[in-house]
Amino acid sequence: MRKEPPPQPVVGKIFLCFESKPLFAAFLAITLVMLVWNLQPYYENILSASSRCSAAAGVVSIDSTGIRSVSLGLTTASEKRVVSPPVDPNKRTFRAYGSAAALFVQMGAYRGGPSTFAVVGLASKPIHVFGKPWFKCEWFPNKGNSSVRAKAYKMLPDWGYGRVYTVVVVNCTFPENPNADNGGGKLLLNAYYGESPRRFEKFTVLEEAPGAYDESNYRPPYKYEYLYCGSSLYGNLSAARMREWMAYHTWFFGPSSHFVFHDAGGVSPEVRAVLEPWKRAGRVTLQDIRAQAEYDGYYYNQFLVVNDCLHRYRHAANWTFYFDVDEYIYLPDGNTLESVLRDFSNNTQFTIEQNAMSSILCVNDSNQKQDYSRQWGFEKLVFRDSRTRIRRDRKYAIQAKNAYATGVHMSENVIGGTLHATETKIRYYHYHNSITVHEELCRKLVPTAALNATTWIDKVPFVYDDNMKKLAPVIKQFEKTAPRL
Repeated sequence: MRKEPPPQPVVGKIFLCFESKPLFAAFLAITLVMLVWNLQPYYENILSASSRCSAAAGVVSIDSTGIRSVSLGLTTASEKRVVSPPVDPNKRTFRAYGSAAALFVQMGAYRGGPSTFAVVGLASKPIHVFGKPWFKCEWFPNKGNSSVRAKAYKMLPDWGYGRVYTVVVVNCTFPENPNADNGGGKLLLNAYYGESPRRFEKFTVLEEAPGAYDESNYRPPYKYEYLYCGSSLYGNLSAARMREWMAYHTWFFGPSSHFVFHDAGGVSPEVRAVLEPWKRAGRVTLQDIRAQAEYDGYYYNQFLVVNDCLHRYRHAANWTFYFDVDEYIYLPDGNTLESVLRDFSNNTQFTIEQNAMSSILCVNDSNQKQDYSRQWGFEKLVFRDSRTRIRRDRKYAIQAKNAYATGVHMSENVIGGTLHATETKIRYYHYHNSITVHEELCRKLVPTAALNATTWIDKVPFVYDDNMKKLAPVIKQFEKTAPRL
């Protein structure tokens, strides 16, 4: 009987195969390596999925009978499905991009007294016309004491003339001086978009250094008797007219006066050369406000400018005058400025009536052989519009310490009275449009017979008025001897 040899183990057979068929073994090894390499990403995904499942599966709960159950965390396909609400084709969405106007544009912030401050700036006009934005003031002392808050009072002094922007003056009045210890601090303003107190912008408007507060700055005597606050200077101004205006009004107001001009693009190198000697003498301040062009307000933002000047120099002078550089203040019947203002002192402000002058009419006096090219503007423009019972713009002077905000022709935010019946005491001559004429002003000559008659031009009556002409020699002599550096 034939004996079968004992069965060989499987591993031995494989090794035997490798020994007998080396080519087949090499092929099998390469195949295994490629299989492992291609299965690696799937293996990682399986591991991450299993980790999530294991986290979900590890939920153990114990019911009231004390039996412990294990939740495997398996969900059905229906449970995984996210049900989106049906889209309503009539539901519209609104997407906003950018902003058309700033909430607030600050020009200046000033202390107006021991416990009051003023912040002057521009704001989006639609917000203030159709909405109800408001402000809040807060003082943060330097020495780490708690802050002090005060509700602000806002004023819109541009009479609705604003365009994209309107002028806003914010008054902050605290119960007492927030910097009583003179340690310094900061005034912050909260500007709210509407009635809700949740949406607002908070920013620093004024900083007061330690020791900077001086109470004597806010009570008489003031540095000047009279201050001139000029509106925005724009356009192609005539240097010759500016020279005449400066000479006349430095003479008119006297040595205790100061002039503040605001350059909105109208101060050319020639005009600057006219003002420079007066600047060196300390009689003129020229401020560059050309950046205001970025903010579309009324007439080169003149309402903003006059309010900033009001508060910047609120305690600099007894009286502050507002009029333009083609206008000349005049005192009839031998009045003096001191006597007139003494009579008006019980009022916070007074308005000034206009004498409207022709800017083209001159006398054709062949006998005197007039050389008009050598005469000043107010010396040769001697015909006044004689119409009555028509409304003319008035200019004004104000005791700035009693004003919270102001306008171009008068203030509506004052403490105290306003006087209008002033025509027998003070007037102003207005040479409309003459300030931008660089050629000869005398563009229409009338015969000497017009000196004693009414001259009609374009259905407007004019009469001869030489009050300003009589002052020309005095002003020219003053200019030659004026104390300028």
